[in-house]
Amino acid sequence: MTTQRLGLIMNGVTGRMGLNQHLIRSIVAIRDQGGVRLKNGDRIMPDPILVGRSAEKVEGLAKRFNITRWTTDLDAALADKNDTMFFDAATTQARPGLLTQAINAGKHVYCEKPIATNFGEALEVVKLANAKGVKHGTVQDKLFLPGLKKIAFLRDSGFFGRILSVRGEFGYWVFEGGWQEAQRPSWNYRDEDGGGIILDMVCHWRYVLDNLFGNVQSVVCIGNTDIPERFDEQGKKYKATADDSAYATFQLEGGVIAHINMSWVTRVYRDDLVTFQVDGTHGSAVAGLSDCMIQARQATPRPVWNPDEKRLHDFYGDWQKLPDNVTYDNGFKEQWEMFIRHVYEDAPYKFTLLEGVKGVQLAECALKSWKERRWIDVAPIKA
Repeated sequence: MTTQRLGLIMNGVTGRMGLNQHLIRSIVAIRDQGGVRLKNGDRIMPDPILVGRSAEKVEGLAKRFNITRWTTDLDAALADKNDTMFFDAATTQARPGLLTQAINAGKHVYCEKPIATNFGEALEVVKLANAKGVKHGTVQDKLFLPGLKKIAFLRDSGFFGRILSVRGEFGYWVFEGGWQEAQRPSWNYRDEDGGGIILDMVCHWRYVLDNLFGNVQSVVCIGNTDIPERFDEQGKKYKATADDSAYATFQLEGGVIAHINMSWVTRVYRDDLVTFQVDGTHGSAVAGLSDCMIQARQATPRPVWNPDEKRLHDFYGDWQKLPDNVTYDNGFKEQWEMFIRHVYEDAPYKFTLLEGVKGVQLAECALKSWKERRWIDVAPIKA
């Protein structure tokens, strides 16, 4: 049993997701646990080099987490043959070019989603990666949420019977940045910079729906820009040109109908920032990020519509919490470990860049539906 070094180029880790989920909770956590263990007992130890435009920021992160290597020169990092994997969590607009550059340098690539702002660019990256023979993957983090893992468990156990519908509620109020600091970067609200909630979130809904309930066959969607002006990180007012709310209905293979509301301009009155209700002939479930409530058909009450009497029945009381019989690791870290095993021992891995292409495709279909005010069919992808 030996420990092998993984030379890992990490680009974009000064941002919220890159820092918190990928650097701290994934790579640093993997390093602290002694690496990723392979089937033969060997361990893969990440040795990251942090890349960013601000020397002050990347050097500060390197010192904070006891990482010896950092640079502002991405070209030089990609030229180093001892670093074999590239990760990107920077802006969506720049991602296709960065992935292309890394693939041409012979690096295995792993990245945040969306993998591009449009379907054509996304597909070209996949074709290049396949032609060059590098391993590739993209983040599909919602599938690794404990709440959705519980939904998958219920589905596999037959709890739902025949699944009829899925309803998702996602979102929260993102402050405009004037009188209170915004929780999201300003580029999220500029279409010209790759922003918009449809591009950002419909990519998630593609892999959630495909993997849990049935392949998406068609979509109808409407979006809106509810807050026309916001304030950027320097306190300067700017025009919001991207959609900050959207409402989409999806037809899935097998007849399931899914509807998901998504909004950065809604105030939360539900159990979590995202909830999914799944209704089936034998039972229903409502899952958030962590918890999942269930109601079997045998425990379903018999409501009677009567608007003339005040409702006294506690409908929430009819639901049962699914127990936490399993300990769940951080989902981002779990995906990193899967991808590293895929690279080093060719372990099965389905979340390739092609899955990222599917997400961009569905987002593009949703935007087209909004523009043309009609249903859009989702075509098979030829990679």
